[in-house]
Amino acid sequence: MGTFGKDSHLHLIDGSAFIFRAYHALPPLTRKSDGLPIGAVSGFCNMLDRYVEGKTGDDAPTHIAVIFDKGSHTFRNDMYDLYKANREAMPEDLRPQMPLTRRATEAFNIACKELEGYEADDIIATLSCQARDAGGRVTIISSDKDLMQLVGNGVEMFDAMKNKRIDREGVFEKFGVYPEGVVDVQSLAGDSVDNVPGAPGIGVKTAALLINEYGSLEALLERAEEIKQPKRRQTLIDNRAQIELSKRLVALDCNTPLDFTLDDLEARQPVPETLLGFLAEMEFRTLTKRISDRFNVDAPVIADAPAAETPAAAPEFPTIAPDAYDCVRSLDDLDAWIAQAHETGWVAVDTETTGLNEMRADLVGISMAIVPGKACYIPLTHKTGNADDLFGSDELAEGQIPLQAALDRLKPLLEDPSVIKIGQNMKYDAKLLSRYGVEVAPIDDTMLMSYALHGGEHGHGMDLLAEKYLGHQTIPIKDLLGSGKSQITFDRVGIDDAVKYAAEDADVTLRLWHLFKPQLHQAKVTRVYETMERPLVPVLAKMEMSGIKVDRDTLSRMSNAFAQKMAGLEAEIHELAGASFNVGSPKQLGEILFDKMGLEGGKKGKTGAYATGADILEDLATEHELPRRVLDWRQLSKLKSTYTDALQEHINPETGRVHTSYVIAGANTGRLASTDPNLQNIPVRTEEGRRIREAFVSEPGKKLVSLDYSQIELRILAHVAGIDSLKQAFRDGEDIHAMTASEMFNVPLDQMTPEIRRQAKAINFGVIYGISGFGLARNLRIPRAEAQAFIDRYFERFPGIKTYMDDTIAFAKDNQRVETLFGRVIHTPEIAAKGPRAGFARRAAINAPIQGTAADIIRRAMIRMPDAIAKLPAKMLLQVHDELLFEVSDEAVDDLISVAKDVMEGAAHPVVHLDVPLVVDAGAGDNWAAAH
Repeated sequence: MGTFGKDSHLHLIDGSAFIFRAYHALPPLTRKSDGLPIGAVSGFCNMLDRYVEGKTGDDAPTHIAVIFDKGSHTFRNDMYDLYKANREAMPEDLRPQMPLTRRATEAFNIACKELEGYEADDIIATLSCQARDAGGRVTIISSDKDLMQLVGNGVEMFDAMKNKRIDREGVFEKFGVYPEGVVDVQSLAGDSVDNVPGAPGIGVKTAALLINEYGSLEALLERAEEIKQPKRRQTLIDNRAQIELSKRLVALDCNTPLDFTLDDLEARQPVPETLLGFLAEMEFRTLTKRISDRFNVDAPVIADAPAAETPAAAPEFPTIAPDAYDCVRSLDDLDAWIAQAHETGWVAVDTETTGLNEMRADLVGISMAIVPGKACYIPLTHKTGNADDLFGSDELAEGQIPLQAALDRLKPLLEDPSVIKIGQNMKYDAKLLSRYGVEVAPIDDTMLMSYALHGGEHGHGMDLLAEKYLGHQTIPIKDLLGSGKSQITFDRVGIDDAVKYAAEDADVTLRLWHLFKPQLHQAKVTRVYETMERPLVPVLAKMEMSGIKVDRDTLSRMSNAFAQKMAGLEAEIHELAGASFNVGSPKQLGEILFDKMGLEGGKKGKTGAYATGADILEDLATEHELPRRVLDWRQLSKLKSTYTDALQEHINPETGRVHTSYVIAGANTGRLASTDPNLQNIPVRTEEGRRIREAFVSEPGKKLVSLDYSQIELRILAHVAGIDSLKQAFRDGEDIHAMTASEMFNVPLDQMTPEIRRQAKAINFGVIYGISGFGLARNLRIPRAEAQAFIDRYFERFPGIKTYMDDTIAFAKDNQRVETLFGRVIHTPEIAAKGPRAGFARRAAINAPIQGTAADIIRRAMIRMPDAIAKLPAKMLLQVHDELLFEVSDEAVDDLISVAKDVMEGAAHPVVHLDVPLVVDAGAGDNWAAAH
């Protein structure tokens, strides 16, 4: 090996630039055999091959290396924790390809270098300085402006995409200064991409003028008082520390502590067997043939891919054998599993805990799977005793890794951006591990993959998916924990039994991932999963962990007030009935209504008692006062039992806040559901329901801010149904309900009464849900014939709505599905059903594209929101249908409203361009009621 000297020519390839160019230049590509994303790897290999082959004669390198970023955290983050905070997250389908690009580099027999704690640019800077000092030449293959400070004295840059060399004059063309002034200009101008603050209001052109005038940044700052423009002068004086910090951030480190030398980078020819073996493994047919022809060797055989229009066959998995799973009891064994996960680029992970509430449960163990059929369980806090010993000892069972020691080993893996963590309902595991200081990312979620693929067809729990798609019945948890009073927690389960159960979960999850991942592309729902399902998980996890403060005293007072009002309603009901009875007893109520009072519509069930459900009472309420009062009593009873009483039990003793949990894959349309407790069904139409929101309060010095989409589903209906009058009304900012009433009832707007507007509002919203005259009569408590006349008149005035409904039902019948404007697929398996189910299925099909599109829009807003408000003292706390609720410091209320409104009102773009504007109403207050 020769010594690097004056005749040497070092080529340094910016690996990240090649990868991202390759990723964005090519459509998504997956390996046919297993669905692994490989588009970026393919482009990277082709770019590398073309570049290496094109370097001959004077351009040929004597030394070459591809330089990569090791991780996202570097010494600059220690210097400034917001460094690169604005960077968008790496696309999830790119993450597993990152380690493959390293392997590709090595397969081409090119040195592959990276260093923990330093950026690739610092390694490039250090090598460039070393090579220049040794008398050699350097070509940096990149167009990154941050590297332009290195150009000169034998160092140049080359943009391989544009086939353009960048020398000192090229740098001046870019920055208005020569390379030695680049750092100073960047220090002033800052960098929004890397979140380098710079000097507010000073851009590159102004910065270049200042540096050229004063000679250097240091001279400029020392003489800032001389600057004539008052605003610019004050900016430099006030922000001196920030500017000096920016210089430390943008200046590359030419003294990076490398563990290799220039001589280690000597150019070498690829070894044909190694290179072709890798390319064949990736299934790159064209490149494999091209290189095999170049080396004049036989190309490896690559199995034929299935026809483009034929879905890939389900992978063949080994039989699930719980007895074959490993129990990891030592750190050495754990290290071996961790190393294999790093090498593979993915790992299925599942946690076992003492309960279902991830905010209170304790971690018992962790299972992992890397290859189908190969899984393990890491017991951590199992107690002595066995599964039958309900009151066993609190001593830890033998043969377990200490909890903290295991977490210390697992944390780097679970947080490694180059390794995908696969889970089933990963939000639970991510929240639980976050409590232990482990921030799991990036993730893939098989539950959400199933939801994107099969929304509307079936549930998405692991046991169901395992049986339906793997033909396997998982071990029931009841077999381990028991049930009823004798039920134990998982830490009391014997370790041998725990291994079989827990490792099976990880194994099944990994198999489902291998099955579903390629199907996302085949079903054309990759964008839905990648942009509206997976990235929502960390957003919701953070919201749920933040929780919201609830005032216990306010709830207690409300409970007492509701109890008194219920007593008053009972007295009214007894007077109307002419008899005393238990209002909460359906049986006694039925006897009063249908036997004593003789009201029509009474139907007895199998028990001999009359049915008195809400639907029955709503019908009766159009004719009689007593059922109306009973409905009011039931509403109060529900508010008291479900909210003012129950919410007090949900206040977390450690945080003093209520932490709801959002179900992502519940509703077929994409709407989120809130559970434990359900905060989405608090009524807002009644005064009592609205009052419950008074108990949700902000912390001292803060406010709650509510931002709510205004009539979003009506706006979407106007767009999809093409109702010109509705679209124009929304564009003009009119009162849409008053406009509808005026259209339907021929009443001038200046003569509109609240009652007529209320009827139009009920019809507007009812039509979206395919409401019938029967249902509208219940809502308005008017005769059915009158309600049906309203609907008939509505369709006459807005015929496009009826056309939309008919077309949607026809599409659903032909395709067994409907779709949102963003491509979410909602399957409609019962659209051809007969009898009572037929009406429900048709109404659901009509509503799904509208409600689903609204749900997609607010999901998109929620996913964008954390980055948008990152610099504000604010948190997003709750999502309630079309509303987002925040907690923010008093002084930042207006800033939050401005930023959040922009995000919400622009959430549909750029995928969908609506014909009507999205409008968001905002309010702030010390409690939720005041903010809404």
